[in-house]
Amino acid sequence: MGSRFDITVVANDSIEGSKYIAIAIEEITRIEKLISSWDANSQTSVINRNAGIQPVKIEQELFQLIERAIGISRLTDGAFDISYASMDKVWKFDGSVTELPSKETINNSITKVGFQNIILDKEKQTVFLKLEGMKIGFGAIGKGYAADKAKDLLLSKGVSSGIVNASGDMNTWGKQPNGKEWKIALTNPLDKNKVFALLPVSDAAVVTSGNYEKYITFNGKRYTHIIDPRTGYPSTGVISVTVFAPKAELADALATSVFVMGKETGLDRINQLPNVECVLIDEEGKIFTSKNIEIEKL
Repeated sequence: MGSRFDITVVANDSIEGSKYIAIAIEEITRIEKLISSWDANSQTSVINRNAGIQPVKIEQELFQLIERAIGISRLTDGAFDISYASMDKVWKFDGSVTELPSKETINNSITKVGFQNIILDKEKQTVFLKLEGMKIGFGAIGKGYAADKAKDLLLSKGVSSGIVNASGDMNTWGKQPNGKEWKIALTNPLDKNKVFALLPVSDAAVVTSGNYEKYITFNGKRYTHIIDPRTGYPSTGVISVTVFAPKAELADALATSVFVMGKETGLDRINQLPNVECVLIDEEGKIFTSKNIEIEKL
């Protein structure tokens, strides 16, 4: 998935621990083959190749993942959208930009984006992308899903405690060997060598989405690499979003969505969801939280 996975398990000895970690890696590799858009043989690639042509019958697991992704798109009014992969890349964040893309270029870049054009047939278990050239991608949900599946498999094998960390998409369960809860450190986005808070987590997923490394500034306004799939414009006003949820898949998708929706709308949406919490930092470095979270500031 182009991401580093760190797997921690609590086991009786290193031999048993290594065996469990190998099982988790095998599961993550299996999911990558299912959802990768880089692998020409994956079911995701077959769906994309047949956009505007015909529906594609797929495995139930992938069908259900797409179904849940569309549900999150509805929940976030399209701020999250797996058809973002259809977007033309008109923004560059490598320091080479001398002027912003034109309004027309930006509008044209999103003509094939829109979860409403992903047609699912539950009976036939098919997916059809209505528009030719349309694509789906799991960049904002796939790592979280893989972390969930690896955790579930390890639990089923009797691993009572551990962490799956998919490049910052973390899923935890059980407790540390000393009986204490796992603690997640939240990085200060204005100084990534510093931690501003520690939060205990128990049987929960934590995902942080940040733009403090990839952004451009024009006329005093900061444009981030997280693009709103509805408008084609980069999100502004927020530099870090951390979401706590029962599943990493959901936390992954919501972290991106809150970024796009912005502080007020994003936190309001999180406050309406059961068992989901959020810590948000705006571009001035101010910290905002959803209503049921307490952070242990350092």
